[in-house]
Amino acid sequence: MSDFELSRSTAIDAPAPVVHALINDFHEWVAWSPWEGTDPALQRTYTGPSQGVGATYAWSGNRKAGRGSMRITDSTDREIGIRLEFLKPFKATNDVTFVLVPEGETTAVTWRMTGQRSAVMAAMNKVLHFDKMIGGDFDKGLRQLKARAEADQSA
Repeated sequence: MSDFELSRSTAIDAPAPVVHALINDFHEWVAWSPWEGTDPALQRTYTGPSQGVGATYAWSGNRKAGRGSMRITDSTDREIGIRLEFLKPFKATNDVTFVLVPEGETTAVTWRMTGQRSAVMAAMNKVLHFDKMIGGDFDKGLRQLKARAEADQSA
């Protein structure tokens, strides 16, 4: 097993509370998650509180969407921690952190995922470039989060 870390960052022209609200509530992820649309028939289940620590989102979909769950484990003004568990197409458990740094009316956001990669997954990464694919998904998600937060700010 080897440790990995993947992160992407952007600046969003909206105050940190606006950005925080879009991340801290899994119902809001439908508007900005890079994986929305991978399965039009995706089944979603929300349990626990509507937002913040304990809020849980589970999904089950086609081969591309897979199956798994996310649970918010930590939520402060500047950081949201999430435990991510994939069940299909492969099993993996990772920690996701969103770090928010207010800079006036702009918020710097870093989306980070850490975990351990099995020898098989490490070999597959070399061939299939999972890190590059997931990094691209993070970039897309941050662009969509930025667009949503900035639109909410101007509304």
